[in-house]
Amino acid sequence: MKSLKFIVAGILFGIIMSKSEAISWFRIQEMFRFQSFHMYGLMGTAVVLGSLAVFLIKRFKINDYKGNPIAFQDKDKSFPRYILGGTIFGLGWALTGACPGPMFVNIGHGYFGMLIVIFGALAGTYLYGVIKNRLPH
Repeated sequence: MKSLKFIVAGILFGIIMSKSEAISWFRIQEMFRFQSFHMYGLMGTAVVLGSLAVFLIKRFKINDYKGNPIAFQDKDKSFPRYILGGTIFGLGWALTGACPGPMFVNIGHGYFGMLIVIFGALAGTYLYGVIKNRLPH
């Protein structure tokens, strides 16, 4: 019963992703080909809302769901690793037509080919966990 609010939030997230067409492979390809503003508008809205949420959390010292204070860490100055990670993420997104959220929503829509993408994402995450101590951080 404790996790019911998280299940409801996940269902709402899936509905919003679906209704906004953020899970559409065609919309994602349009974005990467600079043929449509749709996805850029969605992401821009998410950035503005996220920034507003962070501002409100800092301003009113809002706690997390367990009552613990939410702490923000200073920005990391390691720019090259963000470029490399973002490039790898973007290439995967462009090739598969989905980032992590829409992968699962697409399964709910019956696009079972996305199971291959999920398997690849999980395998990559596992591989990172295995070799992360050997990587520069």
